[in-house]
Amino acid sequence: MGNILQAAFLISSQKTVVASSVPYLPEVATRKARQGKAPSKNLSTFHPSPFVSRPSLLPLFFILGISLLINETPKKLRLRPYLATSPSLRSPVVAMINSRRAVLAAVFILTVFFLLTRTHSSTPIVPAAKDAAAAATADASKSEAPASNQAVSPPPEEQKQMEVKERRTRPRIDMSGMTTSEKLEYAYPYDVTIKFPAYIWQTWKQSPDQGDFQFKDHHASWREEHPEFVHEVVTDDVAINLISMLYATAPEVIDAYRSLPIPVLKADFFRYLILYARGGIYTDIDTYAIQSSVKWLPAQIPRDTVGLVIGIEADPDRPDWAQWYSRRIQFCQWTIQAKPGHPVLRDIITRITKQTLDLKQQGKLEKFLDRNVVEFTGPAVWTDAIMAYFNDPRFFDMSGSKGPIDYKNFTGMETSKRVGDVVVLPITSFSPGVGQMGAKEPDDPMAFVKHDFEGTWKPESERHMGEQQQQEGQQAPLQQ
Repeated sequence: MGNILQAAFLISSQKTVVASSVPYLPEVATRKARQGKAPSKNLSTFHPSPFVSRPSLLPLFFILGISLLINETPKKLRLRPYLATSPSLRSPVVAMINSRRAVLAAVFILTVFFLLTRTHSSTPIVPAAKDAAAAATADASKSEAPASNQAVSPPPEEQKQMEVKERRTRPRIDMSGMTTSEKLEYAYPYDVTIKFPAYIWQTWKQSPDQGDFQFKDHHASWREEHPEFVHEVVTDDVAINLISMLYATAPEVIDAYRSLPIPVLKADFFRYLILYARGGIYTDIDTYAIQSSVKWLPAQIPRDTVGLVIGIEADPDRPDWAQWYSRRIQFCQWTIQAKPGHPVLRDIITRITKQTLDLKQQGKLEKFLDRNVVEFTGPAVWTDAIMAYFNDPRFFDMSGSKGPIDYKNFTGMETSKRVGDVVVLPITSFSPGVGQMGAKEPDDPMAFVKHDFEGTWKPESERHMGEQQQQEGQQAPLQQ
């Protein structure tokens, strides 16, 4: 008898699970939503009861009733009188149907009945309140057709999800006829509205966990100011594999990177490549983070309207500036913040790729000299790409401009300046404490990054040249 009751309880418990998975049709919630009434609290706070539901108790009560009836009936009043009076009931088959077997047969019949008449579903029994409201909105939109000149668009959240899905499911196309710039734009489309990715990228010969890593204090300053960021120090071996993976759709870029003859050229090229594909912050290994990048942009500038943050490296307001610098205003590239796919990065990657492969084809690449780095991959070509972007009619409306944007728009600036989706920081922000060209000390509120100007790719005699001349009482130029 105990086994029978246990089986009945298991059946009733199973029916509880099935009952809790029956879909709920939100007609009531939809009707209340149309009438402007809030749905019942049960719509959003309902939880299935831990007890069995009423329908699931029926087999249990039925079986218990039969069991009690059998137990209470005297043995002499059970099947034996019928067997004695009716010859047909004396057959061996009927004689075998005793009380216990009758109960088991009843259990089996009821189980089959419930399994055949109840349906299973994995849909929750009650949708969330917002789902009911969404259903009401959908019904209302069906009943009220928009005017022919009325634009119909999904909610912002759904629209953004649709855009992301559309980007991910773009059909593959034949890229053999594309230019390098077109391939890059296809692989990494630019979206200024996204957040700046929380990456910090650096390159060096050793990783920070190695004992001979000499920039531990510099590295630690960035981690302290950006504890939530992903901080990667990429070694040379890792860099080539990373570039090969990110730029598989533009093999000429990979070829150009592999062909660069000296490490500093690859280091310069890598910063543009990693920022274009992944975004975030690139900063040289010999830089200190003074303030978090969260403070780099003024509060009044919306973050979803800026895609590139740069700083001024040099502003040499003197007649002989060309003896010390490549450009009258020179933007630094030891620290850059960008969103993936920015057009300036696409332009400089295209420039370096073309120039590298042209020199390689001419057999001149192996004869490259260190002193040409600034013009080839350094701040000179970086400044040219930025100035070209500022004056590109594809990105800026130049009809109302009084003239081209040049160094005059940035010389002597002491606060940040926004040009389109680019924010230019004053020389104090990324070059504090150099003692010239208007740069203030590292404790200034506008000081964000301090560069030690190690210039490890240069000969030892050319390193810290600015500090040496400054000690001699001369106005020293900045060194890359």
